[in-house]
Amino acid sequence: MDFINDIIGEELGIFEKKFSEAVKSEKGLLDKIMKYIIKRKGKQLRPMFVFLSAKLQGEVNESTYRAAALVELLHTATLVHDDVVDESLERRGFFSINAIWKNKIAVLVGDYLLSKGLLLSTSNNDFEHLHILSEAVRQMSEGELLQIEKSRKLNLEEDIYFEIIRNKTASLLSSACAVGAWSSSKDAAITARMKSFGEKVGVAFQIKDDLFDYGKADIGKPTGNDIKEKKLTLPLIYTLNKVDRAKRRALIYIIKNENRNPVKVKLVIDAVVEAGGISYAAEKMNSYRDEALEILYSFPDGPVRKALEALVRYTTDRKY
Repeated sequence: MDFINDIIGEELGIFEKKFSEAVKSEKGLLDKIMKYIIKRKGKQLRPMFVFLSAKLQGEVNESTYRAAALVELLHTATLVHDDVVDESLERRGFFSINAIWKNKIAVLVGDYLLSKGLLLSTSNNDFEHLHILSEAVRQMSEGELLQIEKSRKLNLEEDIYFEIIRNKTASLLSSACAVGAWSSSKDAAITARMKSFGEKVGVAFQIKDDLFDYGKADIGKPTGNDIKEKKLTLPLIYTLNKVDRAKRRALIYIIKNENRNPVKVKLVIDAVVEAGGISYAAEKMNSYRDEALEILYSFPDGPVRKALEALVRYTTDRKY
């Protein structure tokens, strides 16, 4: 990550200030919550992808900074809303907005962030940015609803899984690469290539998150958390489709009815490991990573391309 910082460190520093200004509010409570959000922000992978995608074929400009801010505003809004939907009290080791200020305020804060993103784009005539990101928000909503629907029925098919994560997770990263490329190139073909690149990275990123659920590292959420929330994950889907009918029925019963029992959840995790679900998911993750790199290698070599490659590899090699 140090190498990446050498390439876009200055831009990220400027972005931090611009983003803080973008979310500022004159309303006391709202401004207090915004400062809390800024303080607990994550690794900012999406802004990194925006800036590197812009630099791959052009120069970072004010449009690029607005694109990065729009991506981060929408991403933060969806996280705030997700915590309400999931009834989650923590986010990255901090209390969630709904844990401190309750659901009603959390929903309104998410709406505020969305509106700030819309105003940022429309006020500066960044209509292509808005078009790209609006499509991502639609996909994310559809992916979340599809996941809820299929989790209730436990209709665990691999094609459904990939549809969900392409919409729910990969769409925003895909859009981050697309708006970054558009901000500097204004080239539809380059933008489309970077959008496809970002989608493949996003799918690999989500599979890596799935794999964390079966590890023992401190990753900010308890091992087996996805099983407790009946979430579709690739290692679990593979296992349920591979084991015999009796074993499948027993595992589904645990996921449906005993998913809060740590002993039972461990039985599911052990079954996934034994069936080869972990290695299967890792192979799929690496396949998507390699497809993303193949697209990246179609661009001229140089420090920016190397930085993007390092960022791609980070998404699959990261420890948390």
